[in-house]
Amino acid sequence: MVLHQLLSYETLRLVWWLLLGILLIGFAVTDGFDLGVGMLLPFAGRDDLERRVIINSVGPVWEGNQVWLILGGGAIFAAWPPLYAVSFSGFYLAMFAILLALILRPVAFKFRSKREEPGWRARWDAVLCFSGFVPSLIFGVAIGNVLQGVPFRFSNDMHIFYEGTFFGLLNPFALLCGLVAVAMLVLHGSAWLVLKTSGPVAERARGIGSVAAIASVVLYALAGWVMWGWVVGYQVTSALPVNGPSNPLLKTVALQAGAWFANYAAQPVLWLVPALGVAGSLLALVCLRVRRGGLALLASGLSIACIILSVGVSMFPFILPSSLDPRSSLMVWDASSSHLTLFIMLVVTAIFIPLIVAYTSWVYKVMWGKVDADAIRDNRGHAY
Repeated sequence: MVLHQLLSYETLRLVWWLLLGILLIGFAVTDGFDLGVGMLLPFAGRDDLERRVIINSVGPVWEGNQVWLILGGGAIFAAWPPLYAVSFSGFYLAMFAILLALILRPVAFKFRSKREEPGWRARWDAVLCFSGFVPSLIFGVAIGNVLQGVPFRFSNDMHIFYEGTFFGLLNPFALLCGLVAVAMLVLHGSAWLVLKTSGPVAERARGIGSVAAIASVVLYALAGWVMWGWVVGYQVTSALPVNGPSNPLLKTVALQAGAWFANYAAQPVLWLVPALGVAGSLLALVCLRVRRGGLALLASGLSIACIILSVGVSMFPFILPSSLDPRSSLMVWDASSSHLTLFIMLVVTAIFIPLIVAYTSWVYKVMWGKVDADAIRDNRGHAY
């Protein structure tokens, strides 16, 4: 037997769908509190010292957290080439806005401390807030558009045609999903600040996080209600090509109201996923009120993971529906790389992901503890 045939093509496709979700969740949970802290910077910190405390709370870890975004992009490129081709070309301007914000973030971190002029530092603080808000909003907007279907199609020779515009992405439901993402990352960032800081900064973060927890629950429930009543889902009407070639045009797809809830109807246990998303935010709210930053961070991380997972569960087996030609919609079973490629990537992933997790855990352990405001005032032991 050839080695890669130890796992069937169907199994490898399913494994890589799960791994893609894990990488996206890993980015949202780790880099998510960095983005949340950036959005909180002008509001939780009232003077330069307090803002330096906030910045130094993420200073040792923010760069390492971005590795999950790189891994996610790499996984899409190698495991799901059609998905990469459609999303990274069709969402080009949206991706550019995200990259601009993420490029400005390290510049702001490095340049802010170079001059003590209040105006100089205030401008870079605004950049850090911008670089936290824009990616959070656009990632949520992207998910909202995916749920509605993206305006692309394949020709018979598999040439891609995308007929959408950047402003077309900013439709009401997508913006609602963007606000869900902003609220849950502000909550996550608030929990981090309660854990890593003390005094007025932690108290302000606790108050803002409490509001964000309620907002995330309300907005998530509202998005679910809108999706139930107005967002039309997709359903395969032909045999599923679970072991077939990666050609989306070999199936037939129909639009159907409520199709995104079909998986929940078939497997009621899946309702635990969105329920845990809501419960995580509410638990984070309780933990913030009693000043348990560590538990609040874990609870908000659980909420983020389950909210993202609920999207994947709702859409499965679709990963990128097409609003122009439903038949062109990309699914787990017809948008992957070859059997051998997926197997080789799985072996590499099994080696390197544990190393990344181990190194990241070591960094968090070494850098544990609250940020010392006195050490920052005396310019001892802090980078920013």
